[in-house]
Amino acid sequence: MQFTRRAFIGAASAASALLAGATTVKPRTTPQDPLGVRADFPGVEKSIFFDSAYTALSPRQAIGAAQAFLGSIGHNPPNVPEMMHESEVARERFATLIGAAQEEIGLLYATGDGENIVTRALNMQAGDNVVIDDLHYHNSYVLYQRLKEKPGIELRIVQNVNGATPAEMFEPYVDEHTRLISVSWVSHFNGYRNDLKALANLVHKRGGYLFVDAMQGLDVKSVDVDFLVCGGYKWLLAGYGVAPFYVRKELMDLVTPDRSGGFQAAEALGGHQYRLHTDGRKYQYATMSFGAVYHLNAALEYLLETGVADIERHTVGLARRLHQGLASQGFEINTPAGNQSSIVTFQHGRDTDAVRQDLKAEGIKINMSDHQPHLRVGIAPYNNAEEIDHFLELTRNWK
Repeated sequence: MQFTRRAFIGAASAASALLAGATTVKPRTTPQDPLGVRADFPGVEKSIFFDSAYTALSPRQAIGAAQAFLGSIGHNPPNVPEMMHESEVARERFATLIGAAQEEIGLLYATGDGENIVTRALNMQAGDNVVIDDLHYHNSYVLYQRLKEKPGIELRIVQNVNGATPAEMFEPYVDEHTRLISVSWVSHFNGYRNDLKALANLVHKRGGYLFVDAMQGLDVKSVDVDFLVCGGYKWLLAGYGVAPFYVRKELMDLVTPDRSGGFQAAEALGGHQYRLHTDGRKYQYATMSFGAVYHLNAALEYLLETGVADIERHTVGLARRLHQGLASQGFEINTPAGNQSSIVTFQHGRDTDAVRQDLKAEGIKINMSDHQPHLRVGIAPYNNAEEIDHFLELTRNWK
């Protein structure tokens, strides 16, 4: 099903219609704004925002959709069919974004839901193993710690070398008892981008599956990914409370829902019996965080209109510019050279409070914890080369 602008306005709720009516044509691109998007992110007027790997700025169009939804609750709340239509549009747009089919997409509450659903459906037993790397997000370590305790699976952790864990490093850990390789497509720590195609080939030869946490990056159909989940508040430029979940259609019967509820019903059969959804909608068991869905839907539209390939080319190019600049200044960089992601992490080598004060004085926003020896720079569509060079002027004074 194709959702044209006219069809979207005609069928969506009042909140979406308000957003669509307010959407304006993007300005022409300039050397300072190669994607023509900076006017849509008022935050860039107040700071150099390099914190998108933590929480990204959301464009005014997506913020408008979320605000319009909340406003409608005050005078004319949308009904359930309208809100469910919005979720269908979001599923379609996310499928388009990653090159999947709408039937392969469900909407969860958080990224952790997806890995919990998959590991429960695989019904792993003592003697089975899961292989991850030490660049994964800590949420997965907590999950597999529990599965080590009961039912007693083995967790095998690949240790990175110079910030990278190429597929050949996974190979000695994978055998006929490997049920799952679980990785972040792009590491939250240093931006290392895993070779999903190689990992998929490796685990499939042994009869296992590949699970991808796509919180920091997205890809599906260029490789044979089995399961993928992504939150909205980083590179999808949306917010909290909804997480698109991909299950390869050939595995949809295998991955059963881990809970049940009325929103899984596709048709009432009478006598309190129901025909249930069998596609990605079967994971949507209860009332969703619909405000988050409206927000995500508008952000997905924004990304598709801007162009994912153009965004990647722009942000990865800026990341390489930063990487090269930091290397020339003599910093220890945790992100491998030539890496294809928008994150660069390096050791700042200074007192944390002093670094934080310098960043504040220069109007640079990067989240960092106390005593954190490194800085993680997350580059988004709204950043530009001038900001990278400004940051490099600051770091030059740290050496």
